[in-house]
Amino acid sequence: MLFSSASPVQSTSSTRPRCNSQTIVSALVLSRLDYCNAILVGLPQTTLSPLQSILHAAARMVLNLRPRDHVTPALRELHWFPIAERIDFKLCLLVHKALVGQAPQYIADLIRPLADLPSRAYLRTALSGDLYVPRTCRKFGDRAFAVAAPRVWNSLPTDIKLHRSTTTSFKRCLKTVLFHRSFAEYM
Repeated sequence: MLFSSASPVQSTSSTRPRCNSQTIVSALVLSRLDYCNAILVGLPQTTLSPLQSILHAAARMVLNLRPRDHVTPALRELHWFPIAERIDFKLCLLVHKALVGQAPQYIADLIRPLADLPSRAYLRTALSGDLYVPRTCRKFGDRAFAVAAPRVWNSLPTDIKLHRSTTTSFKRCLKTVLFHRSFAEYM
């Protein structure tokens, strides 16, 4: 389905400027990759690899790379996250919105800061903006939003977790952190 939406883009790739092809690919391909991708959290890499292949094909199309060219520097140049970081970005953004009161109440009810728990209120992790991660018995339970979102949130640096300004400012800081995490060896 994603490749079929990209075929009109590919047919004119040699006659289009790069900025136009990047906009078209963002609209047709990346928007579909990002739609509801938070439900993909915790899936094995073998399940996510077809989506990563689509992302690589899109980067090759935008930059007119050959099939054997390495794609990671291209993703870095385009400022496109790999699929796993796209999922983490979506989860962290939902958590941030829940903490600042911009998310629906049913999402906010799934998030509990450690500072709000009487037994953990005085721990260092409570002061660093960490969230309570419920225990689960099965691997499937680890994929639930109430478990996966706090786990990803707690992996962020403290200054990002305590960032309570606008959502736009938080997105920019979060993208910087995830970008450095994804492409550390290319920096």
